[in-house]
Amino acid sequence: MVVGSDISRYPNTPRPTCRGYLHKRTQSAILKGWRKRWFVLKHNGYLHYYKHKKDEGKCRPLEVTKLEGAEIGVDTSLGKPFVFKCVPQNGNRIFYLCATSNQEMKRWLEAMDKAVHP
Repeated sequence: MVVGSDISRYPNTPRPTCRGYLHKRTQSAILKGWRKRWFVLKHNGYLHYYKHKKDEGKCRPLEVTKLEGAEIGVDTSLGKPFVFKCVPQNGNRIFYLCATSNQEMKRWLEAMDKAVHP
């Protein structure tokens, strides 16, 4: 049983393809910088993110984004290592995400690539 998810209530639900903490770049009018968020990539190709790991399955996600048809890839424009970006097909925003290592970044990029091209 996975704590903090709906797997216990729905045992036949496939496990998420990828989950973990990433830093998300914030570019609101008030806040700028990087915020640590808990990301969950579901088998249906939707990327959910929460403020904390414990919120998964208990709270609504802060945002849900469909990855099918999105543009993803490594981004070096911000001068920070392990950054990649995701531009959903609707194109109304760009997600800049930062992993803690090159291996972690590759894990996310591979999982997201499968969601982009189902």
